[in-house]
This record gives sequence, C-alpha cells and structure tokens, in this order.
Amino acid sequence: MRVLSVLSLILGLATFPSFAQQAADTTAPESASPATAQPDGPVTAKKWMISAANPLAAKAGARILREGGTAADAAIAVQAVLGLVEPQSSGLGGGAFVIYYDAKSGKLTTLDGRETAPMDATPRLFQDDQGEPLKFFEAVVGGRSVGVPGTPKLLEEIYKRWGKTEWKSLFDDAIALSTHGFAVSPRLEKLVAKDAKRLVIDPLASAYFLPGGKPLEVGNILVNPAYTESLTALATGGSAAFYTGDIAAAIVEKIRGAVDNPGVMRKADLATYEVKEREPVCVPYRGNDICGMGPPSSGALTVGQILGMLAPFDLAALGPDDPASWQLIGDASRLAFADRGRYMADSDYVPLPVKGLVDPAYLATRSALLQPGLRLEEAKPGTPKWDHAGLLADDEAIELPSTSHFSIIDQFGNALSMTTTIENGFGSRLMVAGFLLNNELTDFSFRSHRNGVPIANRVEPGKRPRSSMSPTIVMKDGKPSFLIGSPGGSRIITYVAKTIIAKIDWGMNVQQAIALPHVVNRFGTFDLEKGTKAESMATELEAMGYKTKVRDLNSGLHGIVVSEDGLEGGADPRREGVVIGE
Repeated sequence: MRVLSVLSLILGLATFPSFAQQAADTTAPESASPATAQPDGPVTAKKWMISAANPLAAKAGARILREGGTAADAAIAVQAVLGLVEPQSSGLGGGAFVIYYDAKSGKLTTLDGRETAPMDATPRLFQDDQGEPLKFFEAVVGGRSVGVPGTPKLLEEIYKRWGKTEWKSLFDDAIALSTHGFAVSPRLEKLVAKDAKRLVIDPLASAYFLPGGKPLEVGNILVNPAYTESLTALATGGSAAFYTGDIAAAIVEKIRGAVDNPGVMRKADLATYEVKEREPVCVPYRGNDICGMGPPSSGALTVGQILGMLAPFDLAALGPDDPASWQLIGDASRLAFADRGRYMADSDYVPLPVKGLVDPAYLATRSALLQPGLRLEEAKPGTPKWDHAGLLADDEAIELPSTSHFSIIDQFGNALSMTTTIENGFGSRLMVAGFLLNNELTDFSFRSHRNGVPIANRVEPGKRPRSSMSPTIVMKDGKPSFLIGSPGGSRIITYVAKTIIAKIDWGMNVQQAIALPHVVNRFGTFDLEKGTKAESMATELEAMGYKTKVRDLNSGLHGIVVSEDGLEGGADPRREGVVIGE
C-alpha cells in the first residue's frame, strides 16, 4: 500500500522556476506515512484508490475498499468521518452531489442531494423591511439560512443503488473516532480561531469548538458523544432516523428557536425531502467527454462552457508559463460566469437552456470573442438557443468557499466523484445532535427581481439554491479516465477547469495538475495565488489591461487518473488531504 499525505500550506512558498516545474519538483518516499509525506508526483496503485481531504477519512474509506466494498460503500464511511474531523466543511447537516460510474452497466449517474428551501420560505427571505438585501453574515448566522439537509438521504440512496458492505459497518470508523476522540488538526485549529466570534452565538457550538472560552488547539483530543448517537441512529435506523423522530425535532427546534435570526423550517420539510437523479451534463473536449452535475449545480455547465470555448485554441503550444494561456482561460471563464449569472438555477423551478448553453455552435460564437493577448472588454451573457421562452435578470448571489471533495475507484472499476458541503465555513454556526447545520440558503440571490425582471436563482419554497460544486468524471472511449473536484465557492469551477487543462493540454500528471498555481478570473479581475509563481503573471496581465489581486486560493482538489498501467492519485497540497491505494 502507498500513501501520500499533503499538509496545508506546503505548496512551496519560496522560489519557483516555472509553473510546470513547481508542480513537478516534489518528492515522497515510497512508503510515506500520512504524518511525514511531502507533495509528490502521483501515488500509484493497481486495484483501488481513494483521494480525500483528511487522512482519517481516507483511512476509513480505504478499509472498506480493502475489505471488498464498493466506491459507494467507501463514500459513506468517508463522509461520516469528514463530518467529524472537518465539521466546518461538510456533514450530516449539509448536502452533496455525486457522479457515479457503474462498471457493470457502463452507466453514469448523477444524484442531487442539494439542500432545499423550507416550504414557508419566500423570495424576500433575505431582505429587510424595505426590500433591500441583508448583508451576508446578517443572513448566514442563525436559523434563517438553513436549508433542509440532503446528505443523509444521499448516502442511503447511493447505498441502495451500489452498496455491498453491511450498512451498519460503514459507520464504525466514525463512531470509534467520535467516541474515543481524534486529534485536532492544524487546519481545524486555524479555522476555529478565525471564526470564534461567530461560533459563540450557539451554546452547543461554543462549548464544542471553544471549550472554556478558548479555541481548540492542534493536538487537543476531541470527542463528540452526540455525533456518536446520531451515527448510531443512522446505522440502525437508516435515514428515517434523521428525517423523523428526535433528530428532526432537534433540528427544527434549533432553527426556529435561534434567538437573533430564527428560521422557518418545519418537521414536514425534513420528512418530505427527496434525493433526485439528474441527467449528467457531458461536454466534449479534445477527444474526452467532461461529465458532471447539471442544475441546480452550475458546475458541469460552466466548466463545460469554459472548455468548449477554449477548444479552438492551441493551449498545448502556449503552455502553462505563458500569460496568454491564462488570458484566454480567464476570458472564457468570464463569459461562462456571465451566462451562469443570467440563466443557471434549479431547473425544476425556472426554464433553463441546458442544451443551448453547451451547444457547439453557441460555444463557437462565444469562443470567437476571445483573442490571444487581447483583453475582452466586457463579458456579457450570450443568447443560447432555448427549448422554451425565458426572460431573466442577472444574479448577485454570494458564495464563499468551504466544502470538501473526494474521489474513489474500487477494485470492480466503479468510480465515484463527490463534492459535499455545509456552504460557508461552520455553516449557520448552529450545532445540533453533534453536527453543524448548513447556511445553504444564502446561495440563493438575496434579490428576487431586478428592474421588475425575476432572477432565476431567487428563493422559492422547496427550491434548491444554485451551486458551483463540480464533481467531475472525464470519460475516454466510454470509460472513466480522470476523476476530479474541489471545494472553493464559485472558484470551484475554475479550479476544476484548470486541472483538466493541465492534464489534457499540458500533459501533467494528476499531482502536478492539482498543485499547479491558481490564476482565476470570474468577473474581470485576475486572482493570483499568493506565494506562488502565479504572482509573476501580474505585470503582463496588467499590461493587457486587467486588474490583478494576489490572494490565498485555498482549493481542495482530489483526483484519480485511470491509465493503462493502473491508477494514479493526487491530493491538494493546500489542505491536509491524502491518497491511499493498493
């Protein structure tokens, strides 16, 4: 067995000869342990592999795979542990998207476990008495922002479809860790300290994350008996134990009883929640099919648009060190984000031109706006072909980074890419039954209309907020060749697109592609990853007329490549992730 562990902030903050060299010049011993390994070229394996954002979670999934479980089985074990060891990012109180390849049938399936708005929610949920939008954290902290969680039902659904191992045993690792304790990681310590002033709003959250009034510290052994009880209930009673009964009652009581910002969720909202199977969105790119989650996720559509617009350009010849490459990628991203803001939302509630947005003829017209070395003056939404009429205004939803992603391939050839979240770090800051509740409803637009025209991503009862989560499986000749995804708010889309380009166009291995510094442009300004070679792009990009900003860009890309020689895995050096395979 080989293991690669990547600790946060190891992305080489010193001297960088080039983007490609920076991603490649990392080494790890053959038998590296999770505590000591350094970023490297890919971990290799023959039978199965998992890449996840925390060593304990990856270890739980690896145990299931080693014992003959499927990728679906392992995903349940991984998520159960992630909700404990990185509770700020995902958990039972949140939602997730899954794309799954079933080797036996050869079918790709996408499942939507996104949170929903309570039936008592209105389009003015995040507006003041004058109809003006609330400030972001005025809306986030408290019960108002909490959507009906989808993760427990999603875990049960993937088990019903593709599970093999005994359901109860999939929670064993998480139950053992929550009962006997786990060591607080550097990332958890840092994030708790940063958010301490908001975590005090809820007595349970405060007692757990700020014991004795002080933030958790690295190495503290943290136990969570309430989480043990919740997992035990799930293990013995299935998702019904979460959506009805004591846990559901506690969730509703916490949300509606929030002192400063109560919500409107009822028990019936939980009892009627459903996971939905959606049609995968697949877009061709250089002989590959880039497949992912459709609406309410904007991920696959926007990633597909970016790649589709770039297809006519020879990015391979330009290479990763040429600012012209990033100028083209950035302007394609701007055009795709303009369409995203105008059209993309929950397609159960609004007309959405899914086929038109990724139609090759439409993307060709958008691609024609791009010119190497010449800045696109203005990125406006296009006019894709509609199957039916629609008139919509531009969105202004705020989406801040948190979330987690993991990729899994089992010994049977099944593949799973799953992105999971509670939205902002620590979600609503409300804790119940050992887990945090999401603030997913703030992914809706706070405005419902603009100049009398409705916004597609406005709040509506039962609706799912638009997401940027982009769990992706790249298909080659009808089989998976590359699994990838990331956390990072709306930048998820650009992180995933960059990594696919780095692998397909620039020939990087999966670890090099993941570690490649980020250069991101969604709305006109280039964000350049702090402490990396990306900073050196500023002068030339500014000479083209762009504004630039150097900042931390803390992705959490976790990917697996399927090759003729077996499996190759990579984990993001910006977080604490690991790859394990045999």
